[in-house]
Amino acid sequence: MTLFETLRMPVLAERMSRVKESPSSRVADRVRAFQAAGREVLPLTIGEPDFDTPDHVKDAAIAAIRAGETKYTSANGTPALRKAIISRLRRKTGQSYGAEEMCLGGGAKQLIFLAFVATLDEGDEVIVPAPYWVSYPDMVTVNGGRPVIVGTTAAEGYKLTPGRLREAITDRTKWVVLNTPNNPTGAVYGEEELRGLADVLRAHPHVSVLCDEIYDEINFGARPVPSAVTVAPDLRERVFLVNGVSKAYAMTGWRIGYGAGAASLCGAIGTLQSQSSSCPSSVSQAAAVAALDGGREFIDRTVRIYTERRDLLVAGLGEIDGLRPTVPQGGFYVWTDASALMGAVTPSGVTLASDAELAEHFLETSGVVVITGDSYGFPGHFRASFALSSDTIREAVAGLAHSVSLLRR
Repeated sequence: MTLFETLRMPVLAERMSRVKESPSSRVADRVRAFQAAGREVLPLTIGEPDFDTPDHVKDAAIAAIRAGETKYTSANGTPALRKAIISRLRRKTGQSYGAEEMCLGGGAKQLIFLAFVATLDEGDEVIVPAPYWVSYPDMVTVNGGRPVIVGTTAAEGYKLTPGRLREAITDRTKWVVLNTPNNPTGAVYGEEELRGLADVLRAHPHVSVLCDEIYDEINFGARPVPSAVTVAPDLRERVFLVNGVSKAYAMTGWRIGYGAGAASLCGAIGTLQSQSSSCPSSVSQAAAVAALDGGREFIDRTVRIYTERRDLLVAGLGEIDGLRPTVPQGGFYVWTDASALMGAVTPSGVTLASDAELAEHFLETSGVVVITGDSYGFPGHFRASFALSSDTIREAVAGLAHSVSLLRR
């Protein structure tokens, strides 16, 4: 590279040194490299439904295109979508939100990021229970905040407890993140658990709650999944609910997420949206209206299939010596404790010292790909998706059993 070319290169901001590439993206790159080399892989890494978007949703998008609904919309979405979201929130939470108390984004992920952009000053703290979705800590860090990682245990159901929350709060705490159903564990907070956390938060009025409920329709217990605003309506102004159509309606590529909370926060997010991407896709918004206003047939059918796959994967992993899967209450992942395999020796003589080395062993010996626990702030574990056909799950379980059988312990 010449000096002239070097001088023309943009100088990256210091904040970019704080953020890492998504572990999911790294795994995807590894999978593509294996496939390019002609090797078969069984990716238990899928983070999206393997079902197609429902026909009535696709039809609504096509109709919108034909009707010329292809222009800019308000940063806060079309009136039809705002109405559909408000109706869905009322059904889910029992709360009536006004149009000024909701916001729209290019997926729930963008809304979480924009909420941190809008609220975090340098050094503000965000409590993030571990295991956590891989993007939370980096989103906090890149916006000048400090993620405060609070560990949970299997005995606690991998959930934040009132005692741990109380110990983690300081004068600099701005947010606590609750992801229910949780990615990667599938844990769902019950009403009594949420009430316990709310009791702690009442003593700390400077702390808000970001509730990521993107998997709430994919649950295997009572419906709906409890919301913090339902059990503690007095904290409503301090709770930011984030959801979307990606997981429930197999619409990950449509990129529509929505949030509900204090009008001041939603207004700030709308301003950021107007200065960044202007608005989410008008066609995707029309599709989202059809999804939210449609019946439950698609959701009920897919949840039945997910339940069968969950049971198949949990049973298969549980039969492998050294693996201890947790039965998820929601989502489409099985969180598995593999700590008993640490220290085992591979056929090539490598002593497994980390879950990353274990995952590499799985990939090399059976072509099965999992996402390591350290990606979620919880080493010694891995996440396996069951958003796959039953035949693929059986084949992957057989592959993992083969890989484990090769280890010397």
